[in-house]
Amino acid sequence: MIDARAAVLLEAGADPALTDVVVRAPVGDEVLVRIDAVGICHTDISVAARWPAKRLPMVFGHEGAGTVVATGPQADLRSGQPVVLTFASCGGCPYCTSGRPAYCERSTDHNLRGDGAGESSALRLDGAPIAGGFFGQSSLATYAIARQRNIVVIEDLEPALAAPLGCSVQTGVGAVLNALAVRPADTVVVFGAGAVGLSAVMGARIAGCRTIIAVDPIAQRRDLAADLGATATVDPAAEDVTAAVLDGTGGGAHAAVDTTAIPEVLATALTVLRPRATLAMVGLGAPVAPLPVGLIMGRGLTVRGVVEGDSEPHTFIPRLVALAKAGELPVDRLVTTFAFDDFSTAWSAAKAGGVIKPVLVTES
Repeated sequence: MIDARAAVLLEAGADPALTDVVVRAPVGDEVLVRIDAVGICHTDISVAARWPAKRLPMVFGHEGAGTVVATGPQADLRSGQPVVLTFASCGGCPYCTSGRPAYCERSTDHNLRGDGAGESSALRLDGAPIAGGFFGQSSLATYAIARQRNIVVIEDLEPALAAPLGCSVQTGVGAVLNALAVRPADTVVVFGAGAVGLSAVMGARIAGCRTIIAVDPIAQRRDLAADLGATATVDPAAEDVTAAVLDGTGGGAHAAVDTTAIPEVLATALTVLRPRATLAMVGLGAPVAPLPVGLIMGRGLTVRGVVEGDSEPHTFIPRLVALAKAGELPVDRLVTTFAFDDFSTAWSAAKAGGVIKPVLVTES
């Protein structure tokens, strides 16, 4: 057992609060990781806001980066290795065994439901087990237990920059490079210039796309998108998005990425596509949205969901690390660091959208 601090959701509808907890030793193929940095993602906030009271207390967090401290007897990792924690998967279903773990048949159980706070839970509060296992990690803590399957060993990269690779950067870059597989001649439009959207912009630039348009109502985010590779930006509060994109792409984009999950934005995204183009939906938001069926059919459009950038993380995250170290993926432009003890400020900043990617940094 090891003493730790964690951001624990104690009351439904409230914000998590830093609390003393105890983390048990790893078993099986589990690994105990000292969390050196952890990003706060919109998914943490949205799921925490609707987490049922009967399943409290609960620890969230799914963008952890840190150092291996101890391993279970079936784990191949060793103490001292730098790692990134990412989404969990079962490893045995047809999607996992064919290299598509983001679509694991048990993905919801492994990632969004947590571990149920049974006796096998990794976390204890005042001697009693509490819920964790969010995305197989619950890394809004100074220590976390994860399984070897959702741990990626990386070469040296600052933890604050490595942490977002586990979800938001992987999702955005992967949506463009893996799911859409864009080519240099393609034109791409990205709706929403948060951490995922800006990562998609960087992915399109890495792919060499000739036209990259970012759509966002916040001027600072549009400016950052331009710095990161967007060839044009559109303010949806001041411009006709469809007209601007059709004009800027010479008749419509080959691909679009929506990070907003806002029904009106999704409908607009379809209007800016040329025939046989694809809209990749990566955002979590409205559970349903009316779509222009006639337009989709008439233009032969494809609408597809993309989870975690269609990534196989043990190959894709090292690729992202290499791109970051080469200066091709300037994740530092997205990140604002906070001391771990300043969790409440970072959480509030994430909720308000005041920073792109808040990352908590612990003292090692």
